[in-house]
Amino acid sequence: MAGKAINPLLKNALELGPIILFFIGYIRLRDQNFLIGGTEYDGFIVVTAAFVPLIALSTLILWRLTGHLSKMQIATLILVTVFGGLSVWLNDDRFFKMKPTMIYLLFGGFLGFGILKGRSYLKFVMEEALSMQDEGWMILTKRLSAFFFALAVLNEIVWRTQTTDTWVYFKTFGLSAAVFVFLMTQAGVLTKYAIETESDDAA
Repeated sequence: MAGKAINPLLKNALELGPIILFFIGYIRLRDQNFLIGGTEYDGFIVVTAAFVPLIALSTLILWRLTGHLSKMQIATLILVTVFGGLSVWLNDDRFFKMKPTMIYLLFGGFLGFGILKGRSYLKFVMEEALSMQDEGWMILTKRLSAFFFALAVLNEIVWRTQTTDTWVYFKTFGLSAAVFVFLMTQAGVLTKYAIETESDDAA
């Protein structure tokens, strides 16, 4: 079921705001250490501890405004809470760095499972926003599933071999840029398999 429409700028602010604030917070606190309850935490862990409730709040506001959350939004919130919580609880940043890997593996696996059954679960999620022939949906689903798996592998390589600074920049800008570039390269599929609506025919 589709949710109520809200201002696109507000929607983007709620979805991207927590990520931007995480980046800003990390840049400001990365060289600091905090003694809390007798345990010393570095800036990354402190910012992670603030990020988890922040993204939960933004997701709650988005749900209250639209009356709807996508399965991806729900899964992302759950994984952020679990892996962010583990990082804070165990005072170990590796769990939070693994979070994008788990998210992309989940999304890629979800789409891949549908492909094995001969179905496009991407169509199930997005067909209300995009009209396209079944063949086009399957092509896009296969490409997106492979893309998600590639991002999972890439995140593992970056956080395991690079500094925390590098990973934060990669997480904030690199992954977003990769998704944007991927979507732009799929314009041909969207155009080729698009289904014209009645309004298009009338025009």
